[in-house]
Amino acid sequence: MEQVGLAATTDVSLWSLFMQAGLVVKLVMLGLIAASVWTWAIVVDKTLAYGKARRALDSFEQVFWSGQSLEELYRTLSDRQTSGMSAMFVSAMREWKKSFERGARSPIGLQMRIDRAMDVTLARESETLEARLGSLATIGSAAPFIGLFGTVVGIMTSFQAIAGSKSTNLAVVAPGIAEALLATAIGLLAAIPAVIAYNKFTADAGKLTARMEGFADEFSAILSRQIDEKLQPRQAAQ
Repeated sequence: MEQVGLAATTDVSLWSLFMQAGLVVKLVMLGLIAASVWTWAIVVDKTLAYGKARRALDSFEQVFWSGQSLEELYRTLSDRQTSGMSAMFVSAMREWKKSFERGARSPIGLQMRIDRAMDVTLARESETLEARLGSLATIGSAAPFIGLFGTVVGIMTSFQAIAGSKSTNLAVVAPGIAEALLATAIGLLAAIPAVIAYNKFTADAGKLTARMEGFADEFSAILSRQIDEKLQPRQAAQ
């Protein structure tokens, strides 16, 4: 009866388990909770950012293929803060205009400079899309092991309690085991969403980058035809 009463009065709520845990296990739990909060902050930020990026790509493609002249579209976008396809378009047109203002003579050299300008912009936009995804990968891979570390420490505490009390009563062993399992659970709570989010956002970033690469190829072909139209009469006259 005494053992039953002792077990009944043992508080095993999550808050009490956290408060009863040792300093090391508490630090592990707090670190994992902070990692979980950071994971969800990245998830919310990337969800909004990728949604905005998709809408921007759709809007630019609609305007670009509407038949509006390239010069007019460049004048509209050149003074704005651009991203995605619009940034690639502005960088390519800027190089186009600078080259012709300086009397470009080699179509191959001009085409290479335009392609290089778009490649640099594409790399910068891709880096922006993938920013902070490394944090998700780190949390997803490290959080279970950090939780396991807290588990090991909690179990060691349980064995120390058994040795100190010289009793294997469940009321003596349960708190240490419970806090150990809680550390494991928090580790998984941080790791599982991080892994899922990393895989999803990596795929989304790849799709957005592929769309921009496709536009770069198409726009490069358009400019290549215009380069031939502008430089061939000049070369023929010479």
